[in-house]
Amino acid sequence: MKETRKIIYFDNASTSFPKAPGVPEAVADFLRDIGANPGRSGHSQSIAAARILFAARESLCRLFGIEDSRRLILTSGATEAINLVLRGLLPQGFRVLTTPLEHNAVMRPLRYLLRAKKGEIVLLPLDERGRPDLATLRREVGKGLNLIVVNHACNVTGQIVPLREISKLKGGVPLLVDVAQTAGCYPVEVESDGIDLLAFTGHKSLLGPPGTGGLYIAEGIQIEPLIRGGTGSNSESEEQPDFFPDRFESGTRNSAGMAGLLAATEFIMKEGVESIMNKEKRLGARLRAALSAIEGVTVYGDGAAERLANICSITLKGVDPTEVSRILDREYRIMTRPGLQCAPAAHKYIGTFPAGTIRFSLGYFNTLEEVDLAVEAVEEIVRRFHRANG
Repeated sequence: MKETRKIIYFDNASTSFPKAPGVPEAVADFLRDIGANPGRSGHSQSIAAARILFAARESLCRLFGIEDSRRLILTSGATEAINLVLRGLLPQGFRVLTTPLEHNAVMRPLRYLLRAKKGEIVLLPLDERGRPDLATLRREVGKGLNLIVVNHACNVTGQIVPLREISKLKGGVPLLVDVAQTAGCYPVEVESDGIDLLAFTGHKSLLGPPGTGGLYIAEGIQIEPLIRGGTGSNSESEEQPDFFPDRFESGTRNSAGMAGLLAATEFIMKEGVESIMNKEKRLGARLRAALSAIEGVTVYGDGAAERLANICSITLKGVDPTEVSRILDREYRIMTRPGLQCAPAAHKYIGTFPAGTIRFSLGYFNTLEEVDLAVEAVEEIVRRFHRANG
């Protein structure tokens, strides 16, 4: 196989590349033509900036089926959104139910709060296909929980969680869903999916800039702000505003980034989430099938395409994942992510801890030709190490 000079980018689960058409221009236009701080002044530039934030908020609400856009808090990403919920909602002696497939954006704040608030983390068992044990869920809900936390798709295996089945059994327990890997490429509707708290980031499948994201908070859920400070509203008071979204949006928002996210969200809705999902599923199914057929390669996750996001994690027998990823980059210009992908719990569950896997994460702008080139590259690497080991 001849080396290709074109970059083949299969690290979209970390951050998408390229971004949606219009995103770089929207960011540049804001910085060049508007530049002002929204909600802090009455002049025309500040008003123009506020309109950008309003339009971005409204566009995201249409994407996620949120009726009241005031309930959508703009954040720097899913990590801030998750911390806002965990630190602002959980009481002393809390009980939280989550899964073994969570990202460190969930597990690290939970582990901190476990010590700080003397709480309890209940891990929901998974079946052989990686699906939650709903009988255990029903039993734990009956014992009393303060929160259920799940990621919609595992960032290691791509496994999709059955949200509607979980929401039917949760009773009055709030459900926090991390859609970092599915927002923009998999249908998410807060009402029909029974989601009380939705944490998302803009820089992955939403195809927007880094440093953008948000949190939806359903009516009736009481959360303390993570940060307090200036909001541009109620400036006569030294107390934090008690109304949405200002209660949770202290400090200057990433307005330039949100201008880019607005452009990205409009692109996604124009293309259609179902269309994006179907294309990525075709690419993923082809990649998983071809890699699974290579002797010495192990592909992780349920093989059913309808239960998988755009992620394919593999290992090569007897070869360090970091070395494989390095070769793919240096010799084939194929970008992947090796190691633990910030999800050690998931790797312990699938048996790849501590070395991890090589993760291929596909995006809307990848092609079947790129998938075939990646498979060919892996085949060559396998043959190389097979020869080297006799």
